[in-house]
Amino acid sequence: MAQVSVGKKIPAFSLPATGEQTIRSKDLRGKNVVLYFYPRDDTPGCTLEGKDFRRYNNKFQQLDTVVLGVSRDTVASHEKFKTKFGFPFDLLADTDEKLCNTFDVIKEKNMYGKKVMGIVRSTFLIDADGVLRQEWRKVKVDGHVREVFAAVKAL
Repeated sequence: MAQVSVGKKIPAFSLPATGEQTIRSKDLRGKNVVLYFYPRDDTPGCTLEGKDFRRYNNKFQQLDTVVLGVSRDTVASHEKFKTKFGFPFDLLADTDEKLCNTFDVIKEKNMYGKKVMGIVRSTFLIDADGVLRQEWRKVKVDGHVREVFAAVKAL
């Protein structure tokens, strides 16, 4: 799968998601999409980020925008995470890392002095035609969702 770049259409994708469904990029056409990649379900930073997206979800919906979270966790793990925190958006299970690799979000990280490969928190704004409009890499959670919302409003 080719990697993405701002100003170009994203490659087609299909992933299992919460709610016993499969999310396909072609089914998202006609809506803006905020695709946010996070390292792991039910960890402090990922929970804060999810809660921020939950807080803004109605505002995103009013702008015809779908929020989707992506990590390498399983659908079962996603279901628990989504239920525990009442996330109103779906979480996609990229267990084979195809979508992560397409968006180039897996990098070497230092975890407790050990080098590991993991998802670097990143968000992508895709317009209603499937074109990548903006990307945020190495995201810091505080204030990030507000910044993404401002970018959606500016589309």
